[in-house]
Amino acid sequence: MDWNLLITQLMNGLQMGLLLFLLASGLTLIFGIMDFINLSHGSFYMIGAYFCGTIVAYTGSFALGIVIGLAGVFVVGALVEWFIARKLYREDHLDHVLVTFGLILIFDTLVHLLWGASGIAIPLPEVLNGQLTLGILVLPTYRLLIIGAGLLVAAILYVLVSKTRLGMLIRAGASNRNMVEALGININRLFLFVFALGAAMAGLAGMLIAPITEASIGMGNDIIIVAFVVVIVGGIGSVKGAFYAAMILGLIDTLSRSYLDLLLKLMMPNNYAETAAPALSAMLIYILMAGVLAFRPQGLFPPAGIKP
Repeated sequence: MDWNLLITQLMNGLQMGLLLFLLASGLTLIFGIMDFINLSHGSFYMIGAYFCGTIVAYTGSFALGIVIGLAGVFVVGALVEWFIARKLYREDHLDHVLVTFGLILIFDTLVHLLWGASGIAIPLPEVLNGQLTLGILVLPTYRLLIIGAGLLVAAILYVLVSKTRLGMLIRAGASNRNMVEALGININRLFLFVFALGAAMAGLAGMLIAPITEASIGMGNDIIIVAFVVVIVGGIGSVKGAFYAAMILGLIDTLSRSYLDLLLKLMMPNNYAETAAPALSAMLIYILMAGVLAFRPQGLFPPAGIKP
């Protein structure tokens, strides 16, 4: 077995899983607390990449691009919540879908007008553009940074949600929004913060992936579908569920694309296996979602208070 290839694929799976977690954690909080379906959440992923790319182009500092980009996406998320989302919380989910789909088109058009259609390539500093050699293993430095940053954000979010008063309010809001409001909590302020925080985390995911794929118009429109799968599999409103589901789906997707054909060749002719493997690997995460919906519709790791 090529251990270097296996380790590389595992790193790719962890990287994908952590990026999905950054997207899905905010999405699951917004959905769980506000009962708000935000299809435009992937647009924050795109906006973060463009903000970061612009700051890097002007300053030459990737770290500064991350910091200023996070602040910028947080503000954009707060403005979207204040002027648009807040007016829709008590409307039907169909209204949420229609308005946020319209926001996708608006954000894509604004990005096209401001930055053009060609996208932005974000250069990495030299220290992040190399490789780390451990014996026979060769590990890309930047992928290690993405994994480390994702784990750090997951730890910070865990402490925020589980160990602070704000986290207590967030968990209570996810379980019983009306009770939190009845206790005198400023629910609008809580919603504003959660929405903007979710936008910032989605933006961070876009900033981290942009040096690999470059910032491009509509880059969040495909990955948001997978983020919703993570939310459903993990359990709506559960940050812990989003983390575990993102890790599971990231590893399943990455490893199946590399090794599923080898497994199928043990059971069918090679030409059939090579044809079936790509299609089946693309379907696996949706098959898992269908199984969860059929046998455990509340998700694998639902928030406290939601019984199987």
